[in-house]
Amino acid sequence: MKKIFLLISLLITSPIIFAEPTYKSILETYTTRISSKDHFNSKVQKLNSVAAIIRQDRANFHQFNLKDSEDEADIFFVSKVNRNLLEKMLANGFTSKNTKEAIMNGTPIITVTIYKDHINIALK
Repeated sequence: MKKIFLLISLLITSPIIFAEPTYKSILETYTTRISSKDHFNSKVQKLNSVAAIIRQDRANFHQFNLKDSEDEADIFFVSKVNRNLLEKMLANGFTSKNTKEAIMNGTPIITVTIYKDHINIALK
């Protein structure tokens, strides 16, 4: 009986002991409006992926000073090198199907959460 109790106690407490809280790995979070200008690159070509649209939003904000009133600043994507990492980081993260559709077909306000190796995007 003691062994069973010990085993159950260990199983219940193990995740608490070994799990690292997710919030510790968040580098930054910001909110932005994906507007119609974010759907086109600087050569006025329509963008065809969520990653390209998000990258253009940040380029418009940081490089071209084309900001929407709902756009918040971020530090991570000030760097063009980091903007180029966006596609890979987005592929490693989570974005719901509804959020992807809203970005591709509309002008939603989104929240972007940046982690060390991935990005999560959600509708605000």
